[in-house]
Amino acid sequence: MEPIGKEEKIACVIGDRSTSDVDVRLRTQEGRDDWLYCHSEILVKNCKYFADRLSENWPTCQILDSRNCVDVYCQELNFDYHVNLIRLLYIVVDSSVDDLWHGVRNSLGILQVAVELGCPQIVTACVNYLEAVTWEEAEEDEILKIVPRMGLQAEPILARLQPVNQSAIVNIFVSALRFATSSPPPQMNDLKSSAQEQLEYMLTEDDDAPLLTADDNIKLEILSKLEIMREFVVYWFDASDKIVKVLEQGSSTTEVIEIKLRAIEVTSKVLEAIGYGTVILPTAKRLQVLKVWLPFVRVTKPLIDSVTMNCENAMLLKLDGEMWQSLESTFVSIILALPSGDQAEVLTEWLDNEYMQYPDLTEAFEVWCYRSKVAKRRLSLLEDEHAMTNSF
Repeated sequence: MEPIGKEEKIACVIGDRSTSDVDVRLRTQEGRDDWLYCHSEILVKNCKYFADRLSENWPTCQILDSRNCVDVYCQELNFDYHVNLIRLLYIVVDSSVDDLWHGVRNSLGILQVAVELGCPQIVTACVNYLEAVTWEEAEEDEILKIVPRMGLQAEPILARLQPVNQSAIVNIFVSALRFATSSPPPQMNDLKSSAQEQLEYMLTEDDDAPLLTADDNIKLEILSKLEIMREFVVYWFDASDKIVKVLEQGSSTTEVIEIKLRAIEVTSKVLEAIGYGTVILPTAKRLQVLKVWLPFVRVTKPLIDSVTMNCENAMLLKLDGEMWQSLESTFVSIILALPSGDQAEVLTEWLDNEYMQYPDLTEAFEVWCYRSKVAKRRLSLLEDEHAMTNSF
């Protein structure tokens, strides 16, 4: 007898009644009852369920026509997945299934049926597909509901969702910290802000525990950053007078204005470190840094805004609006931490200046007015309380 050739195997096409030797009946509880004309050779080779049902050892194999018809029961919502799986049994023979999944949800549905009916080739193909493609949030939730029940064969799908070892967490935290505390080009400000947000998220306790706690390595990394920042702030403070004098003597060309802008960017980071206590400076130095940089920023910002609107190279001079807002808030913070007399000096100069629109020190002015008005009453109450305490 001639061996069955490849051409004859290819001739087996699902639904071809003329060559079919077994009928698969898909049945649902809702009463759906569909027939598929199939070939036992294909079904037995690629699916354990059909191999068992069509074997000589199946209890009903001797019943008339029982081997010519196999019932498969399914839910209505999984009906199409069963049809697709049976069609794929024919394609698996030729191992050409990579482009036939039609999305995550369809592949996940077929995977469930393949596991249930025992189709190892299709299970492997589905797992490989789901492990390789991206998921939308809703798809990810569905995968988390379904895949863990499938055992070891489906574990690769969940690899991206597994907890990461502590060493990897520390490494990425330290790298993110270095970037978040660096001074990247302006076009990378959004990336830096994102890194800062993720650092905060990693350390925040919400519905879940923090991703990590500060061990010795992290503390050392942070402390080294703080030490570098402290040294830079001191250096920038010492050089500020000279820097401002040089910049003020420059022309109003685009190149010079860009240099002024970069100086303000650096200064904003220095002032932020001072204003929020990252670097501690004595009162006299904090007042001095305000006297140097407040007038410079006040005069330079309108110049930058004007050139930005009229210059062809405006993008080179664009400073993130959040940066200006942050710088303004930092000025207010530094002012409000000064003795009240020094605050009055700074605010008087601001109120007398034609460029008082930026930075807007209204918040500092309001707080100073309130503190000054209630100061005597506050202090007298404290003195009375102190006297009463001593009397006892």
